[in-house]
Amino acid sequence: MPEFPDPGTRNVLRPGCERCPALAESRHCISWGQGDRDADLVVVGEAPGAGDPDAEQWRGGNYTGMAYTTRHSGRRVRDLAAALGHPDAYFTNAVKCHPPENRDPTPEERDACAGHLETELAEIQPAAVLATGKHATASLLSLADRSLDGFVATVGACVREGRSLDWPGFDAALVPALHPSYEDVWLSRLDLSRDAYVAGLRDALASARRQD
Repeated sequence: MPEFPDPGTRNVLRPGCERCPALAESRHCISWGQGDRDADLVVVGEAPGAGDPDAEQWRGGNYTGMAYTTRHSGRRVRDLAAALGHPDAYFTNAVKCHPPENRDPTPEERDACAGHLETELAEIQPAAVLATGKHATASLLSLADRSLDGFVATVGACVREGRSLDWPGFDAALVPALHPSYEDVWLSRLDLSRDAYVAGLRDALASARRQD
């Protein structure tokens, strides 16, 4: 089990942000990015879930104020980052607040939060970005005016070929990964073992260095 992250590493960009009224009303607190500001890897999710206020520590970003701090997805993604050779990764979400009833963030909400994500990427200047899930991948591609077509097939191709996505304007390898909640299901359908999946992601994350 990964260690619970240090709250002192939260990257609070705009305390009390209320750009999105529905999200400001729905959230318990803003789930800011967290981790090493000198990290080589930034891990990006879509948005914090509802969370569990009764959990001892891993209550989720909606209560901890830190991305990827749920008992299931949070710990699983942090384990994946460590398995990829990045135990000191920086973790964040494309949208920082919990959407009502766990719905997907709207395009307007993604646009409103895009500036926060771009600020984080500019501050950290990672070698690679791991996008966990379809919506996180689409949000990151949209920063470069790119769209996403066929998410699971795209992950499979990147893993098998050890390559990142076309992401013009950013000096980092953008690599899509399966959302932790559906990883087991889709790995089976892609006919990939977890070891092969991790090895392929590791090669894809390293693609920026190969291109240099």
